[in-house]
Amino acid sequence: MSYFIKRRDVEPITHAGVVSYPMLTHAHGCVNGFSSGITCYTATEYLTPGVHDDQEGFVVIAGRGWAKVGDEEYYLEPDTCFIAPAGVAHALKRDPDVPYIKVGWFHGAIR
Repeated sequence: MSYFIKRRDVEPITHAGVVSYPMLTHAHGCVNGFSSGITCYTATEYLTPGVHDDQEGFVVIAGRGWAKVGDEEYYLEPDTCFIAPAGVAHALKRDPDVPYIKVGWFHGAIR
């Protein structure tokens, strides 16, 4: 198995307004629930929020938009980072003047 993977070689997971590419998973040797990937959000409205049993971190790679974590809303632009704690609802949406907001994400297991 290679230590390297390219997004174009990953099977995308798509649903309304979202295309995700799980880049690093247990199949690549990740343990204890860790996983990482890239997601492009194309919706201009918040979709059904995510809620997970572990924490999720995000890094904005391209585009602009908004994130809502719990009751806090924050403007996103490249190089912005944020965390969605375990059990806290979170959602992203793009600005209408850009085609998408692309983020790198990671799930970190909680012991």
